[in-house]
Amino acid sequence: MNLYKIGKALCSVILYPMYRIKIVGKKNIPAEGPVIICSNHISNVDPPVVGITSSRNIYFLAKEELFKNPVIGGILKKVHAFPIKRGMRDRNALRKGLDILKEGHALGLFPEGTRQKNGEIGKGLAGAGFFALRSEAAIVPCAIIGPYKKFKKLKVVYGEPIDMTEYREQKASAQVVTDRIMEEIRQLHKIHQS
Repeated sequence: MNLYKIGKALCSVILYPMYRIKIVGKKNIPAEGPVIICSNHISNVDPPVVGITSSRNIYFLAKEELFKNPVIGGILKKVHAFPIKRGMRDRNALRKGLDILKEGHALGLFPEGTRQKNGEIGKGLAGAGFFALRSEAAIVPCAIIGPYKKFKKLKVVYGEPIDMTEYREQKASAQVVTDRIMEEIRQLHKIHQS
């Protein structure tokens, strides 16, 4: 059994009962082929929550600083995370993300780039749009509806894949595509909030 499976099993045992996680729309995640799961970001616990609620194994981008600790960095690499430099265009991370998608895997992104501690959904960075335009991946919006409070219900909602055909044909800007993705996440959040 690999470390990803062990980590997923351990996180499931801890997080499902702690946050009474409810999943909506899991069937919207394609069973195979490249997929980008784009979620809002409200807590440091978001990556494992998306990881355990998704039907796919996910490769996550994580801030470079986390990899500077050899123990944490070593674990992150074994659970399919790879570093990205924040605040600048990181060509290596972009290339690695595209390679993951070319191989038919799932890539997990938090387009806001940082946690929105007030629970609101912020503006997304252009990186999500870049990956969406430069790949043939299905784009699945995801809304995490908190807050994270012990034994209070946490909802994870996966929306239907966003049709990127028009954006790819028109060679839309990465920011325009990210804005569309964030709007889908906002709508999921609004509809499923109660």
